[in-house]
Amino acid sequence: MRFGILGPLRVGGGESTVTAGRDRIVLAMLLLRPGRLVPVEELVDAVWEEHPPATARAQLQTCVSRLRRRFTELGLAPDTIITDPAGYGIRTSPSDLDAEVFARTVEAARAAVAAGRLGDAGERFRAALALWRGPALGGIPSRSVRRRAQALDEQRLTVLEECVDVELRLGRAAELIEELTESVDQHPLRERLRGQLMLALSSVGRQADALAAYREGRRFYADELGIEPGVELQELHQRVLAGDLALAGQGNRAVAPVRSLPRAIGDFTGRQETLARLVKEIEEDGNRIQLIDGMAGSGKTTLAVHVATALADRYPDAQLFIDLHGHSERRPLTAAAAVAALLRQLGVPVERIPEDTDDRLALWRTELAGLRALVVLDNAGTADQVAPLLPSGSHCLILITSRRRLVGLDEGRPSSLPVLDADEAIELLGRAAGVERIAAEPEAAAEVARRCGHLPLAIRLAGARLAHRPRWRVADLAERLVAGAGPLAELTAGQRSVGQAFALSYAQVSPSAQRLFPLLGLYPGARLDSRVAAALVELPLAETQELLDELVDTHLVEEVQPGRYRLHDLLREYARLLLVGPDRQAERRAALERLLDHHLSVALEIARTIEAAGSRRNIPAHTPRRPDLVAVPVAEGRAWFEENHVALTALVRMAEEESFPVYCWQLARACWRLNFESGHLDEVIETHTIGLRVAERLGDEAAVATMLNYVSSAYFRLARFREAIKAMEVALTLRRRLGLRGDVLTTLWNLGISYAANGDLHQAEAKFDEAFGLLRGMDDVNATTNLLNNRSYSLIGWGRYGEALRLTRLHLMLARQTQDHRQIENAMGHLAIVRHRMGDLGPARRLLRVALHLKRQAGNRFGEGEVLNEIGVMERVDGEPERAASRHREALVAMVDAGDRVGQCASRNLLARSILEQGDAASALDLYRRVLADASRLGARYEQARALEGIARSVWTTDPAASRIHLEQALALFRQIESPDRHEVERLLAELG
Repeated sequence: MRFGILGPLRVGGGESTVTAGRDRIVLAMLLLRPGRLVPVEELVDAVWEEHPPATARAQLQTCVSRLRRRFTELGLAPDTIITDPAGYGIRTSPSDLDAEVFARTVEAARAAVAAGRLGDAGERFRAALALWRGPALGGIPSRSVRRRAQALDEQRLTVLEECVDVELRLGRAAELIEELTESVDQHPLRERLRGQLMLALSSVGRQADALAAYREGRRFYADELGIEPGVELQELHQRVLAGDLALAGQGNRAVAPVRSLPRAIGDFTGRQETLARLVKEIEEDGNRIQLIDGMAGSGKTTLAVHVATALADRYPDAQLFIDLHGHSERRPLTAAAAVAALLRQLGVPVERIPEDTDDRLALWRTELAGLRALVVLDNAGTADQVAPLLPSGSHCLILITSRRRLVGLDEGRPSSLPVLDADEAIELLGRAAGVERIAAEPEAAAEVARRCGHLPLAIRLAGARLAHRPRWRVADLAERLVAGAGPLAELTAGQRSVGQAFALSYAQVSPSAQRLFPLLGLYPGARLDSRVAAALVELPLAETQELLDELVDTHLVEEVQPGRYRLHDLLREYARLLLVGPDRQAERRAALERLLDHHLSVALEIARTIEAAGSRRNIPAHTPRRPDLVAVPVAEGRAWFEENHVALTALVRMAEEESFPVYCWQLARACWRLNFESGHLDEVIETHTIGLRVAERLGDEAAVATMLNYVSSAYFRLARFREAIKAMEVALTLRRRLGLRGDVLTTLWNLGISYAANGDLHQAEAKFDEAFGLLRGMDDVNATTNLLNNRSYSLIGWGRYGEALRLTRLHLMLARQTQDHRQIENAMGHLAIVRHRMGDLGPARRLLRVALHLKRQAGNRFGEGEVLNEIGVMERVDGEPERAASRHREALVAMVDAGDRVGQCASRNLLARSILEQGDAASALDLYRRVLADASRLGARYEQARALEGIARSVWTTDPAASRIHLEQALALFRQIESPDRHEVERLLAELG
């Protein structure tokens, strides 16, 4: 073992350790959660508690660096410590950490106890206890470490008690007395240890000493806690007094206990935290009825059996198990049949079991009255099925499992099982198929686990497939789960299959819920709301909500937050298969049309509220089928879109695949502004390319032009200017032929700014001039503000600041008249930039602050980045390059969010200039070279030229010849695009001489 925490911290396999106090705390925190990331905030709290310094994160990095150096000294790989933006973690193999070896050895010991192999169990328990070298992580004072270490110490005591139980049953009482006496002295409040000491003493004929141990404990509890010993210890005391305890070899039981629990499986994985929590709740809080529910295949029965096995010694008189067949191919057991089976398990003769149900239940409660019994009621169907079986006393433990939430029970602590996390799922796959085999193909194993939805049953069946096919690679199974007949067809083994498990759950819900569930599988997003479900099933919202509640209660659907629902991946696959038959195709198609109509209705209404008047002109008219379902999501606006934008793109694909052509292009258009402003440019291109294909098949030239116009906006933002221009030129031709004068105007000004960005100033001027000419006869203020916006933006880029100032002031005046907030913020941003470039610094500062506020208020990330860059330039010129760099970094984030790649190049160019001004020429040079590569790939000639100029500045003093070459290249590009920046480059070349 390379790491030890079951005692003082130990590293490297020997007695080597880490000496620095903070390093010890950090390493201890990582080893307490091996294989998982520990958040930075938790590590800071552990090291500095209530008083972390401002430099805590930096000091934490230093600690990790020292630990890595120490690891190297000890022959350990420094990358054993994992670094992630969220925190740090540590990689350990199963044999690296003594705490993990301890846990596995204890698990094996408990499995041996359940199988009746007491000798084997005793040896394994002792092997586990031998790993301890003292209190866990002794000598580390951090409260966070001590709290977690105390949990380990508690586990050790629990294992010692389990070990003693086994050895008492093996007749080793005499050998245990000294150890138990010492343990009771160290832990006088642990009643179980004291009881075991009394049993050991009594077993060798030392009843007087056993009674003295009880009296000593009773005095201690009274003096320290003011309470009497617990019921079990008092009962044990009475049995010692009566002399009726069994002698050595029989432990603490006078008669053989009833044991009907199934064997606890040895590869139990991924529920350790839940298991520990349930055991703790039962032991400490006295929760005598536990309800474990979850979807089919989530491991409810396995968990219940493990809980029962862990607590078996606390219920020594009877451990019973019964399958109630609430969800199976058999009819569910009645209360009368169930109680008869339970009474027979208790050893009650058949002739003593009454015919009358009430009499049977009375006998059941009577038999349990004097017993400390544990009962597992597995696979319950309803609350009514299990309620009569619950005993009235407080000395029995009842564990109930069900695929349905048993909300009708008056008592019981519920626990709903989620699926496993990714690491747990892979670990379980390894245990089923072979650890080395899974470790050899980690990516394929992760894909298999993901395709299984991290569902324990599915993973076990997948592992079984691999185990019985040794020639298969893990990747072969991963491919089969994706292709072929689908995952449900692959996830079978013998008589067991995931699909069969789902079918049993599906059969239990009402006919109305059975109609809704398959339709939910049509939704392509990760989660849907109740209004989507109501649209699919064509029922009132309130009635749909009741059906969703029913599906949630049976774990066919998960409610991830109020009103938001999700289907497990395999359940979605099962739902879709239910609609495959030819008799369901009409139902399926009608539901798909309702689904598309709902999302189109919402997206169109949101588009009408957020788009400027000019662009609203070509938003398609549409009458919703279900107006009652539209108002709430429309009110959510952008938030609704951000939650559903992936599904909306998938719905456009679905509309084409399922032959709903009009929905296809109209939904693409409805989502344009929201996708564009949110930086989802790939989605804009995908949806409008699909819409274009469909519109061309329909022969709808107006729709074709609309798709071309809006796909070009994404090309423009991605610096694909030639593609943008090509698409718009075709759209312009179509719109002219159709006589769509307003749309022709829109296309002209968009072409103007595209030609300008591509460096073709003559074509840009021509398009803008034509647009102004067309506008004179239209009296359209909204169109005027749009044209002024694009024209002034281009003039700023050309350095024609006087013309830009005049047009921008007119733009702002008209936008205020129409109260077009989008155009007001555009005009304010341009006005601020123009005043800055013209040297009016006082007004420019004020205008930039106002513009930045307006851009942020509108959620215009591109505009925000543009203004931040301008503020940064101003701060750099004012001699504050550090503040300028901070502004450009903010701008870069905004440009990334907006998806504007040229804007990202611009931000990096300006950031590099600020870094250069701080004296770090090497870092600036690296950044300029990166910008040059990106801008060259994009064909963004202006940013190429600025990067070349920046490289020249970076090597100005170290390599004047290279500086001249780069300046000449920059000058050539600036001249091509007629940029005023060429004058500064000419000055620099003259200075070089």
